[in-house]
Amino acid sequence: MPVKVVTDSVSDISPAMAAELGITVVPLNVVFNGYTYRDGVDMTTDEFYQKLEHEEIHPTTSTPAPQVFAEVYDRLADETDEILVVTIGRKLSATGDSAFKGIEVMKKKCRVKVVVSEMAMMAEGLLAIAAAKAAQGGTGLDELVKLTRNNISRVGLRIAFDTLEYLHRGGRIGKAQSLMGSMLGINPILGIKDGEVFPFGRERSRAMAIDHLYEFVAGYSQIDEMAVEDATTPDETGAFVERLGAVFPQERIYHSKVSPVIGANVGPRAIGVAVLGDK
Repeated sequence: MPVKVVTDSVSDISPAMAAELGITVVPLNVVFNGYTYRDGVDMTTDEFYQKLEHEEIHPTTSTPAPQVFAEVYDRLADETDEILVVTIGRKLSATGDSAFKGIEVMKKKCRVKVVVSEMAMMAEGLLAIAAAKAAQGGTGLDELVKLTRNNISRVGLRIAFDTLEYLHRGGRIGKAQSLMGSMLGINPILGIKDGEVFPFGRERSRAMAIDHLYEFVAGYSQIDEMAVEDATTPDETGAFVERLGAVFPQERIYHSKVSPVIGANVGPRAIGVAVLGDK
């Protein structure tokens, strides 16, 4: 039986991608005014961004309980003997800890290995996608763990923002705090380095920020997988995907939405690109 791959909703893997590759997505939680919504389950992305822009109280987020992971493991144990779990980085969330603890409370017998990716968004998603494709090809659990750990150093992420306000409110700003004093009229470019949010540049306009994302992709000598995602600007993202067709087959670029848990921190109008490959 092939290995089953599990990831969390911060990976921004769409339901269509998950169904095609046999990936199980465990939702994190978004809390609005005391009400808890499972990321991508209890609230659509459009509904979330509407609330984000109009609610006075900023939403909070929380990790799934270990029991949630355990229930997923037990269900998948009826289909496989081995499970690989790819989670968001520890400096960004405690989800990885819940995934490990879920192994301790699962009821059925099945080998489960957790790889904490030190990534988020589709950078994490591409790691899960690569693992799922290898699993479909017959790669065993131990080799999948090695493959995924090796791929962590090969995956990169860049995100363009209009504002750091939401990241600051959500407490996930990390080293990007250094940009806070000079962000008026500037489009920051952020990514993840050493497992936390890191500033990679600042541009004077939205167009220049998109150029920055393009040059980031063009800097790769080999690209295995690519994904583009947006919060509320699908037309802009579609044009960006067409442009990226000059360096990577357009039909192979995954397109996804920034999920509510990430959206609570990046806000609307964020656009990001993730690449798995070599510089």
